[in-house]
Amino acid sequence: MRKRDLIIEFLQLMFRKGKKAAPRFELGIKDLQSSALPLGHAAIRESMLPQADRISRHAPLLVVSNGHGEDLIAFRVLESIHRLCPEVDLSVLPLVGEGKIFLKAVSAGWLKLVGPSASLPSGGFSNQSLRGLIADLVAGLTVITLNQWRTTRVAARKGFSILAVGDLLPLFMAWSSGAPYSFIGTPKSDYTWRSGPFDASSDWYHRFKGSEWDPWEFALMRSKRCRMVAVRDLLTARGLRRHGVNALAPGNPMMDCMEQEPLPLSINHFRRLLLLCGSRMPEAADNFARLLDSIDLFEIKDELLVLVPLGGQVELGQFDSFLRDKGFSQKTDVFEKVNADACWAKPGILMFFGYGKFSQWASWGEIGLANAGTATEQIVGLGIPALSLPGRGPQFKAGFAKRQSRLLGGAVMPCQTKRELARRGQSLLNDVQLRSKLAITGSRRMGKNGGSDAIAILLSGVLLQN
Repeated sequence: MRKRDLIIEFLQLMFRKGKKAAPRFELGIKDLQSSALPLGHAAIRESMLPQADRISRHAPLLVVSNGHGEDLIAFRVLESIHRLCPEVDLSVLPLVGEGKIFLKAVSAGWLKLVGPSASLPSGGFSNQSLRGLIADLVAGLTVITLNQWRTTRVAARKGFSILAVGDLLPLFMAWSSGAPYSFIGTPKSDYTWRSGPFDASSDWYHRFKGSEWDPWEFALMRSKRCRMVAVRDLLTARGLRRHGVNALAPGNPMMDCMEQEPLPLSINHFRRLLLLCGSRMPEAADNFARLLDSIDLFEIKDELLVLVPLGGQVELGQFDSFLRDKGFSQKTDVFEKVNADACWAKPGILMFFGYGKFSQWASWGEIGLANAGTATEQIVGLGIPALSLPGRGPQFKAGFAKRQSRLLGGAVMPCQTKRELARRGQSLLNDVQLRSKLAITGSRRMGKNGGSDAIAILLSGVLLQN
């Protein structure tokens, strides 16, 4: 599709009055939840984006994701598509970072990682601060983004369908490619402004629109080439449908593969905290130090066990000085079925660290101390209330923490000081009724698992067909 035609189409979409959306999909949610998915694997051998297979009934698919949390969602959906349609050529273009979560699937041969990528200074949060934006621009953000856009255009010419995961940027890239596309809108929910109070200009702006999504996003989602729009909850889907967008909420992929592991007997007698300091350095180190200071202020009689799952960008050795300054020493004790990579202790507090242990440890915490994005939402979805302590960012600042709290119905509570966090943490540990109430609210806001399979089934019907 020529650039002139794209500009005309966008202007038509912007000024077309939104009407109540008519149902576009034939599959109901009950059908999606009950459908069985066949298993299978298929290798992708070409080093370049392949041409569309005119014999197969499925077009190849390029997934464009815009952030680390979005990469996780994209990966879950790609796994489900691969199980459902193992013959489909699948490629992924991560717009932020290096797409490390996809590397195992790339090595297995069923997924291709394409396009330019880079780890930018802001970690993908240049929209939250001018300093972060300037740092990203200096690091080559403009050139990288332009080359990523060109990759989507090349894919469209080769017969690919596009799946955008994230917000405006991947949605715009999918639309401007000229290909048929679909969209999973992950970061925005109408719960963030409907939960009130209306104490910011943005809240009133969203109330005026009736949705957290913006008019230019409505336009891109109303395009005839947009075959499916999936959002994280029914409230947000209803808001979009009032603007003529055929939006569905088939389930939340964030909650897939978050099975609750049995609690080992060896740690059953501890009061258990799950500490999530984030996945990007140096912010993660700063978050860890501040949350560790808060734990020191807890005043409870029982022994505390602190579980610290780590992401791949965080080096455990960077925490050593914080721990020693707080009186911790490294231990070699082995606790059955915990599978920790390191253990530190001091009187009254035992702390485990582990890489890739989030899924195993997440359900073991009684409460979370969480300065993180997606991981915080996942533990709240498992019924674990959390406390946060906003810092300097670039991600986990006061505005982000407040928005996250409203999104999750107060199941994560931002604290202004370390002492406030300790006081609230003690209260949560001692108040089973409050923990249960927050657990119900958080689980309801995040929704049930199974979203990846449901979206894959929808895509196989409306996007992957030649």
